[in-house]
Amino acid sequence: MFDLEEELKKLPAKPGVYIMHNKLDEIIYVGKAISLKNRVRQYFQSSRNLSTKIQQMVSHIDHFEYIIVDSEMEALVLECNLIKEHRPKYNTMLKDDKSYPYIKVTVNEAYPRVLFARQQKKDKAKYFGPYTSLGAVKDILDLLRRIYFIRTCNRNLPKDIGMERPCLYYHIKQCKAPCQGYISEEEYRKSIDEVIEFLNGNYALVTKDLQAKMKAASESLEFEEAAGYRDLLLSVEKLSQKQKASDVDGVDRDIIAFASTGDEAVAQVFFIRDGKMLGREHYHITGVANESRSSIMTNFVKQFYAGTPYIPRELLLSEPLEEEELISEWLSTKRGQKVRIHVPKKGDKERLVELAEKNASLVLQQDSEKIQREEAKTIGAVRHIADMLSLPGIYRMESFDISNTNGFESVGSMVVYENGKPKRNDYRKFKIKSVQGPDDYASMREVLTRRFSHGKREAEELAKKNIDISHGSFTRYPDLILMDGGRGQVNIALEVLEELKLAIPVCGMVKDDNHRTRGLYYNNVEIPIDTHSEAFRLITRIQDETHRFAIEYHRSLRSKAQVRSILDDIDGVGQTRRRALMKHFVSIEAIKEASIEELMKVPSMNKLSATKVYEFFHSSVENANVTT
Repeated sequence: MFDLEEELKKLPAKPGVYIMHNKLDEIIYVGKAISLKNRVRQYFQSSRNLSTKIQQMVSHIDHFEYIIVDSEMEALVLECNLIKEHRPKYNTMLKDDKSYPYIKVTVNEAYPRVLFARQQKKDKAKYFGPYTSLGAVKDILDLLRRIYFIRTCNRNLPKDIGMERPCLYYHIKQCKAPCQGYISEEEYRKSIDEVIEFLNGNYALVTKDLQAKMKAASESLEFEEAAGYRDLLLSVEKLSQKQKASDVDGVDRDIIAFASTGDEAVAQVFFIRDGKMLGREHYHITGVANESRSSIMTNFVKQFYAGTPYIPRELLLSEPLEEEELISEWLSTKRGQKVRIHVPKKGDKERLVELAEKNASLVLQQDSEKIQREEAKTIGAVRHIADMLSLPGIYRMESFDISNTNGFESVGSMVVYENGKPKRNDYRKFKIKSVQGPDDYASMREVLTRRFSHGKREAEELAKKNIDISHGSFTRYPDLILMDGGRGQVNIALEVLEELKLAIPVCGMVKDDNHRTRGLYYNNVEIPIDTHSEAFRLITRIQDETHRFAIEYHRSLRSKAQVRSILDDIDGVGQTRRRALMKHFVSIEAIKEASIEELMKVPSMNKLSATKVYEFFHSSVENANVTT
């Protein structure tokens, strides 16, 4: 039993991090302190003037723990790491968890590749970035493929040269097929050197080359080819223009400002490298009500730079930091050089900060309008449905459907919506076990019985272990069950619930003769829906999603069964070889058309097994019975 008074007395007067837990042992707050004894005790002193949010947090504290460190700097680092890992409810939180993309050139390989990378590793490759936009990286990679014909495959070259056919990129003229030996290692390496120059920002070389090629193609009356070079030139020009938003000088700096309203804030960051604006990003922050502007900025800077891979030489901020000296020391340590933090009051730097703040205000305003529209489509639509059915309130809805083809591979689907939004982690698939043939009512009875019986058993097992039932995967029951159909399906659901002694409202989603949602069937009455309402649109989305989920599961099972029915009939072709054949040839039709020599190129296939596959598909007797 945690004795609060006794534990407060034991607190050491040393630097460290304290971690607050609620009754469910969830971490609800993480903080750091120069003296744990002084800082933690403040939360429980009635004379302290605590903010509303902190008072609420304290009311939920069941117990706390702490970690002692050697310095305030270590406490800051540990605090940032724990907040990022546990995302406590009462910390001011940076909602975005973005990782910044890199472009990776595998210069350690004989035939290097140019790849997208999420993080920089110590693997002897050359990295460029980090970039602020995933879209920009994809555009650059696409451009490099079209200009320099760099391979993207993961073949082991030169070892695998000539072992497989060239890929699609060769045929669309975006790769010179080093896998076939069509380009020498030396010539390929020259292209890689030019790629590295390009990624370093030297666009003059490629621009000059493309202009020469365009001119030569035009003089040879190859106008289509000339137009292709022209398009590449325009792409290079567009990319180079993005780098030309110049700063006051040539240093690396981030410019940060934010705008807030209520409990939400948006921070805007401009990224300037070598005096050029590389891009900008906005970040959502929650839990800022009653926080000072300095506190919001401090929390953002700590969380943001705990996760970003690059620390610039200077930060220009719209608000001063509460722990500026400590944070500057921390960032300087991460960078390996002095990091300057400054709140400009005049000149060009102040105007850049003001521009960032205006952008943050604009995003916040747009997001506010977007949230209102989104709430009308989700929470507002759910309230409308609850009012139509005279229910006190709806949070969770579960929808069920059955899919089969003449009773073959019958499956059931369960999709879950909470507050009008799909909760895909709670979706469930059911392969029908007890029903033979196309009996949708019996199949639905099995699905519902399995779903709610599982929930009851799981709840009982958790209760025996004194674990809150909310931690179970099936123990959270819906406030409303939606059936894809009318009276018949609803009655099946009500019978199952009665047998299991559960009281959950059941509603049918009724369709007209054209298979369009017409109304809701509830308590033996069909209730029409205004087809222009958000409630109608939500019901339609749920119905379509339930049907899609069931169809996709059924299709996957049917596809697997078809592949087995053909390939498993071949003597000497087991699961491993079947999988290898399908991976190599993609379709049954391609396997049928392959020669014995082509079949032998498939991993795990030898001459004997390749011959058996070939003879199976080319035997006049067998071939007549094989379908795809």
